[in-house]
Amino acid sequence: MAYRMNEQEKLSGIRDRIDAIDKQIQTLINQRAECAQEVAEIKINAGETEHFYRPEREAQVLTEIKKRNKGPLGSNAMAHLFREIMSSCLALEKPIKVAFLGPAGTYNHAASSKHFGASIDQYPVDNIEEIFRAVETGESHFGVAPIENSTEGVIAHTLDLLINSSLKICGEVDLRIQHNLISTEVDINNITKVYSHQQSLAQCRRWLDANLPNAEHYAVRSNAEAVRIAKNEKGAAAIAGVMASELYEVPILCTEIEDEPNNTTRFIVVGKNEVPSSGNDRTSLLVTTNNKAGALHHLLKPLANRGIGMSKIESRPSRQGVWEYVFFIDIEGHKDDEPLAEALSEIEHESAMVRILGSYPKAVLK
Repeated sequence: MAYRMNEQEKLSGIRDRIDAIDKQIQTLINQRAECAQEVAEIKINAGETEHFYRPEREAQVLTEIKKRNKGPLGSNAMAHLFREIMSSCLALEKPIKVAFLGPAGTYNHAASSKHFGASIDQYPVDNIEEIFRAVETGESHFGVAPIENSTEGVIAHTLDLLINSSLKICGEVDLRIQHNLISTEVDINNITKVYSHQQSLAQCRRWLDANLPNAEHYAVRSNAEAVRIAKNEKGAAAIAGVMASELYEVPILCTEIEDEPNNTTRFIVVGKNEVPSSGNDRTSLLVTTNNKAGALHHLLKPLANRGIGMSKIESRPSRQGVWEYVFFIDIEGHKDDEPLAEALSEIEHESAMVRILGSYPKAVLK
């Protein structure tokens, strides 16, 4: 009995410490929020009303948080906590409106929340064109659009829109795509229909063949839409992410059913303004080559000569002539970094056209 009392006293003491620490944390968060309000006031008095969100500044802060973290919480978990604190503080300065491929609960929505935090003004739209249009017209401050998937490859439609848009890439988000079987049915054997986006159905084909061989597959506009349909249909299930399950209050029946365990989608953040260097950046280029032998080799040589890494190159028809192409190239560094600035100057002499789509911080949150 004495032993039990001693343990209860220890637990009571620890809980008292937790309560005291929580009060300190709450006080400090509100002090941080007050600082954010002061920053907003200074900017407004200086006539600055547009540049409240600073992608490079937030990337630097999150990077430092991960570097100085000593545990036991993991560095990425700590960064996610601060992401939400920063999002809430920024909302006190000026709420950010972000367009993404809707409806609410899609992976695009999850990517938007991961990058900007939950305290944004959400603006779901019906297609990728509307994401670009919303930012171009000022209806939204930023847009989040998928650019490539580790399983399915590049999203060509997004690349095509970048060709004709004046918007800049000002950030990126890497989102691990974890597909779940979501249904009001409690027994998987009762499922006769599976709804999802066509890409998600393709990414789970082996699992579906092995576990639901007799179920019919129905492709719909989005995974979130699939959950809404499955919620009200007997014998139906959807393939979607955790956010859709929580948002529409439909239980997850089976987790992580994707065929490729490291399935990841990269999203870009588009906006109207250029982003200063954060110290760990990526630059995206749109390049056309002269129609001569070895043109692409000569084009990339200035990068190789300076040891500048290239993470992606993708070609698309230029639509200006038969068999003429434009190249999308992702390279390491910021356009204002001296080695890269020199290389870009040389590339301009070798190419028919060079357009910098954006220099922006690499994804910090994993």
